[in-house]
Amino acid sequence: MNFTRWTARLSAAVLALAAGLACAQEITLRAANAFQEGTYYARNFERFIKKVNEEGKGLVRINYVGGPKAIPTFELANALRGGVVDLANTTTSFTTGVVPEGMVLNYTNLTMAEMRRNGVLDYLNKLFLEKGLYYYARTGEGTPYYIYSNKKIEKANLTAIKLRVAPIYREFFQKLGGTAIQIAPGEVYTALERGVVDGYGWPLIGIFDLGWHERTKYRLEPGFYAIELGVIFNANTWRKLTPQQRQFLEKQAAWLESLNAEMATKDAPAEIRRQQDAGIQVIRLDDAEAKVFLKTAYDSAWNAIVAASPVHGPKLREMMAPN
Repeated sequence: MNFTRWTARLSAAVLALAAGLACAQEITLRAANAFQEGTYYARNFERFIKKVNEEGKGLVRINYVGGPKAIPTFELANALRGGVVDLANTTTSFTTGVVPEGMVLNYTNLTMAEMRRNGVLDYLNKLFLEKGLYYYARTGEGTPYYIYSNKKIEKANLTAIKLRVAPIYREFFQKLGGTAIQIAPGEVYTALERGVVDGYGWPLIGIFDLGWHERTKYRLEPGFYAIELGVIFNANTWRKLTPQQRQFLEKQAAWLESLNAEMATKDAPAEIRRQQDAGIQVIRLDDAEAKVFLKTAYDSAWNAIVAASPVHGPKLREMMAPN
């Protein structure tokens, strides 16, 4: 065999080996969504999956399993923890049974960028990792939650009002005397229609996706807390990523979090106009009642965190609670 042919064959073998190693480095991740496909809180995650699959060839590929029809919303945390899926677009409200401390992300005025810089996210992720999860990226911030109701509320008092709750604001609504009823988002429209609930807590944006505006008369001001949605990984999946895969995904996380600015600056003002056009009336508590309302909101939330996590709750409150 002449030298030229030998070197050509050797080069081909090296290239084949390199290609094989590249394929071996690619990992396929299974992803799920707590929110129905195509709805507001699902869209950026859908964009994220598409972007990762376009840019991550040879490193990372995401196989989308589905939304709540594939894995029910309140079962997603256990599916994540158990490795049924590798990552999910969800909220710490739906993982509170596993990591109760995660809900502090709703009870602070700190932005995600600030929490990445000042060590808060690292502290939280130690707790997430201990419970088999990893908080990867935040997919919603910059707008508050509200009480939407079909009964007029004119004081910081919810007595005789039945409200759909999530764990985020269950304690708060109960402190104000409300009857708290936990219902998955997909069941709320029917609950409103049948009078099972008089209203619900929800962020500013999203009620049109679910049709709830058709059964809603009022939005109560002021808003409270700060919306939190996030992509959470199974801890073992995150740990087994190669440095290159992790670096690539961290770059994608930064891109995903950059989209959050649109929520506060563009989408929120548009949503307020849309609700007004749909006939949803705004009720504004007077200053004295609003002060009681907000104090109760934050006191009840942080007291619940400290009760659920006596070791970490006080430290998190010191680091994160609004002054």
